[in-house]
Amino acid sequence: MYVITGLALLVLAFLLLKLQPGENIVSAGILVIYILSCLVGGLIAGKRMKVHKFLWGVLTGTAYFLILLAGSFLLNRGVSDDIVQVTTTLVMCMAAGMIGGMIS
Repeated sequence: MYVITGLALLVLAFLLLKLQPGENIVSAGILVIYILSCLVGGLIAGKRMKVHKFLWGVLTGTAYFLILLAGSFLLNRGVSDDIVQVTTTLVMCMAAGMIGGMIS
């Protein structure tokens, strides 16, 4: 999942350099990357576990989010004050992982 995230962020950074889009486009791109990464992680977890696939997908999405949160905490010396944004990102990661697990 993190390989996908890293590669996608590199592509996004290149596009930012060439196109110079607005802040809303950048935020949307990052959220799409999170969703795709969690979807792939849920697919992989569901295929490996074979039972309770949706649950393993949710757990995979949650683990992905928690690692992102920990990284953000370490790099920024704190977590974002925008609890709505943090909660929305958590729910999107969990949902994408669950969907990936369900369709695996």
